[in-house]
Amino acid sequence: MTISKPRKRFIFLVIAFCALFAIVANFFVFLGLTGADIQSQLSRIPLPRLTRKPWHSDEKIEGPYEPRDAHPISLLMAEADKKWAAYEISRSTTFRQTVSKYRRKYGRHPPPGFKEWYEFARKKNVHNIDDFDQIMDDLRPFWAIEPKALRNLAANMWRDDKNGVAGIHIRDKKIVKMTNKSWRSETLVTLIEKFVEHLPDLDIAMNRLDQPRVVVPWDDMQKHLTKELETRRTPPNSKAEWSTGLSDLLNVTSDEEPSDKEDPEWFAAHGKQYMETAKIACPPESHARNEAMPKVDAEATYKNPLGGIVTNFNLSSDLCTAGPEIQDLHGFLYSGSTIIPTKRLVPIFGECKVNINSDILFPANMYWKHDERYDYDEKHDNFAWEYKQDSMIWRGVTSGGTQTQDNWKKMHRQRLVQLVNSTEMRDRDVRILTEQPEQEGVFENLRHWHPADFAANYTDVGFTETMSCIPDCSFYEPVFSMKPPSAFAEQFKQKFLVDVDGHSFSGRWHAFLESKSLGIKATIFREWHDSRL
Repeated sequence: MTISKPRKRFIFLVIAFCALFAIVANFFVFLGLTGADIQSQLSRIPLPRLTRKPWHSDEKIEGPYEPRDAHPISLLMAEADKKWAAYEISRSTTFRQTVSKYRRKYGRHPPPGFKEWYEFARKKNVHNIDDFDQIMDDLRPFWAIEPKALRNLAANMWRDDKNGVAGIHIRDKKIVKMTNKSWRSETLVTLIEKFVEHLPDLDIAMNRLDQPRVVVPWDDMQKHLTKELETRRTPPNSKAEWSTGLSDLLNVTSDEEPSDKEDPEWFAAHGKQYMETAKIACPPESHARNEAMPKVDAEATYKNPLGGIVTNFNLSSDLCTAGPEIQDLHGFLYSGSTIIPTKRLVPIFGECKVNINSDILFPANMYWKHDERYDYDEKHDNFAWEYKQDSMIWRGVTSGGTQTQDNWKKMHRQRLVQLVNSTEMRDRDVRILTEQPEQEGVFENLRHWHPADFAANYTDVGFTETMSCIPDCSFYEPVFSMKPPSAFAEQFKQKFLVDVDGHSFSGRWHAFLESKSLGIKATIFREWHDSRL
């Protein structure tokens, strides 16, 4: 069945409404109160050049997935299928179960308006009716901060333009003011307007920059989390209503700066290696802070020695675990372009973060904005998997960090383009995973494989434009030949679609997930949907 663009927009609105309303509602609890379509089976996608298997068809497979051989990916699929089955069994089916699970799991009553949210979500067939893990993880440490201080920060962080914070101000169930606005806050407002009638008076501080902001030192965070645990309670006589008459909200009729304005303690770190800032948020025994820990010990926690296949995504993108190895391999970590962090726990909403950040995530604007460069349209995806081209495609610009003639090779997008360049790889040997010829279904590392011909025949990767260079991008002229942009209609003819970070997260991922191709995600950033995908 073809889903029209208005219908798709409506579906996203439903999902985003549920996520954002829950975020804002829970967020206001600690500011003001004195007392907060997924398939039932994993997709079976064949690897290139391998014989078609029974589970590659569209027919539904009953029962748990059973691995056909000892390939690490096959084993990981079986493990994931079991986890998914357990997750499905645990889902609540009634309002009473949802409330009971919320109290039991999070140690608090649901926020005001929860029943209305539940009815709306059920009516729209929301799958994750009782999964608030990402939201609650983001909000946990803020329970340790005085609500008065949080309200003061949320009301005033926009005041210094150079710090990159926008403000959205809600009074009497209307958005009455926007401060230091940008396209991000303007887009978010169009979403909030859909349910603002359910919100209390509230000031929202929003990150205007591409990159995340809050890096709380490890010891401070442990104190916050300990205090949060101590505040958990579900008193029987609590009323599900918002507090009123709160102080420290922004005076929306005046731009005069209050004398008691809290200092968010921003500091500039443009172009510096991010691990210098990030490692303070890691535990003392972590790889990021323990130089004596061997690289092989850290990698063993998230990577299979067979083919180097990632077995734990969270740890593979955990800067405390993998940071020392990738700090010179990713543009944000090596030479981020807009780094203005703080070590203070401040209530700022953002579209993405890395694992050590304490920004509060919300559904990214690019998914709601509906830019044709990032939106999936089924009419552009006409081929079933078996009729798509056996190749991998990526197009993009040279974003990712501040680039110079001396440092561009350390940028992640540039490394991707070079790794699949047949000329660059002509004299290289790489390690790949291959089936043992004498033992069917058993795999081993092949350490001397020449990738140049494969890159030439099965990849189509390249830049469409240069940007973010100092003093200019002329140093790329003898290195890269620019390729023409490729619309989704062309990209969806390929089986494999690479999605790689730019300055921050990539906005293409939802479209790739909706497509009939296989998206390959390369990221260190976390988004609001990660706990659900």
